[in-house]
Amino acid sequence: MTTSAAIFQGLSWNVVSDVRQLFAYHFMVNALAAGTAVAVMAGAVGWFMVLRRQTFAGHTLAMIAFPGAAGAALAGLPLAFGYFGACAAGAIALAGVSADRVGSHSRESAATGIVQAVGLAVGFLFVALYHGLLNDVSALLFGTFLGISDGQTVTLAVVAAASLALLAFGGRPLLFASVDTETARAAGVPVAMLSLGFLLLLGVAVAATSQITGALLVFALLVAPPATAQRLTARPGPGLALSIGIGLAVTWLGLALAYFSIYPAGFYITSLAFAAYVGAHVATRVRRARP
Repeated sequence: MTTSAAIFQGLSWNVVSDVRQLFAYHFMVNALAAGTAVAVMAGAVGWFMVLRRQTFAGHTLAMIAFPGAAGAALAGLPLAFGYFGACAAGAIALAGVSADRVGSHSRESAATGIVQAVGLAVGFLFVALYHGLLNDVSALLFGTFLGISDGQTVTLAVVAAASLALLAFGGRPLLFASVDTETARAAGVPVAMLSLGFLLLLGVAVAATSQITGALLVFALLVAPPATAQRLTARPGPGLALSIGIGLAVTWLGLALAYFSIYPAGFYITSLAFAAYVGAHVATRVRRARP
């Protein structure tokens, strides 16, 4: 009998008892703490990413995180080095091809797609050269909540706090530049520097989230909660709060469901985030259809 199966058979359906079980093991405490930090950071950074229509750039950074982590595993280094290093380098590369002039968006999209393709190719090369356990490689793509150490939890918490502090400091000019770039530039807002800074911040968020969800499921937390929040409200303050709240809800519930079942947490988190977006879409359509 597997550990997951044993846990599943121990489900009591007593809410108080089941919640206590979630905190009975140290690995679940780490998972909940790390998941909370990542969900808050992804919800806040992802809200700006969706607003700025840079989801393709975020997806590309997720693909770049994959070869970074695979390369770190191949070199025997901590995976966090590969995640953060590759995403930072990818953010700088994407900033170099960002559209600064009217009519250059198609060129930017093509260059971003090329960077993404190269990242995937290099990642699969590193996987082919890697001779460790297959589960370790699968975790790069689909993530894991069960192997998070105390050090990783502290690192993710510090990174999340620093990211939120940077957003609080530069959030107002970033919002201005995101909503009306040309007017912000004319008003003296350093649009180019803000764009580079935000891409670096997005790279940090992707690197942190990838350690939980894996490179292929980053958008479960980075896109779905912010997109759901923006379907429900266009106001920045409530939208950011709602994005973070949805991210926390799907993360906590996904972890709990994974703990009491035989299926991975990434499946539950992604499914719950998708269900939240569909529900928001339906609710918005119904509300608009009313006289």
